[in-house]
Amino acid sequence: MWIADAWKDYEVIDTSGGEKLERWGEYILVRPDPQVLWDTPRTDRRWKQKNGHYHRSSKGGGEWEFFRLPQEWSIQYRELTFHLKPFSFKHTGLFPEQAVNWDWFSSIIKKCANEKAKGGQPLKVLNLFAYTGGATLAAVKAGAAVTHVDASKGMVAWAKENAAASGLSDAPIRWLVDDCVKFVEREIRRGNTYDAIIMDPPSYGRGPKGEIWKIEESIFPFLRLTAQILSKDARFFLINSYTTGLQPAVLSYMLQTVITPQFGGHVEAGEIGLPVSSKSLILPCGASGRWTAK
Repeated sequence: MWIADAWKDYEVIDTSGGEKLERWGEYILVRPDPQVLWDTPRTDRRWKQKNGHYHRSSKGGGEWEFFRLPQEWSIQYRELTFHLKPFSFKHTGLFPEQAVNWDWFSSIIKKCANEKAKGGQPLKVLNLFAYTGGATLAAVKAGAAVTHVDASKGMVAWAKENAAASGLSDAPIRWLVDDCVKFVEREIRRGNTYDAIIMDPPSYGRGPKGEIWKIEESIFPFLRLTAQILSKDARFFLINSYTTGLQPAVLSYMLQTVITPQFGGHVEAGEIGLPVSSKSLILPCGASGRWTAK
């Protein structure tokens, strides 16, 4: 398992009864987590001193209950700053477990930047389903030029806020509100290519014009489509999944089937997780598949 254990402004404090107790900067949140099947004693006092609690409804969805929680606040990861705000379906605008992937591809980008230090162009990275920009900012901070694509205008605006907060307003980022599939199809027709691709597809979603995305039906055809815009000197490909049916072995096989025959290189896949500070436990938070060039 790949563990995001370098955070200072975030931690999972405890887990019990289908919920996790988290610290986001100076604020404490309680949110549901489907992986927490155990019901252990809640001895940490912060379970009762929370600033926000997302209550899951038996009818689906849920709602927030707030206790002295601001509408927006910020946390940092290394040199990056992220604005947080609780919004629909328990989210805060950041998936902290993805930091382990940010560190992984940042090391690749920095190595490429050193190789091209004598006048070469920066690594061109495409971030699809880019959300509020965590991967975008990590990549550009490491030295890449990033094309950031998300179907939600609000999420792209939020990502721009995070870029500004991180001192990256003038960084080489192309911000696009677009359906990811349609964007890739247009890039194929244009003949544009990228040296690295990151994709973090939702289990289910809709594009700006109502396009339906179901990951089990759409991900493999989309992976084959996206492989067509990898440059001949491609360096890495990252795919994430929060869908239970897409286990690490599935992600690995898809990359081996689509990417490796054309580009060679190495594929690995695994769960990603967060340490629980009160116990010797790693909370699983999804899966990632990684391809790297030799």
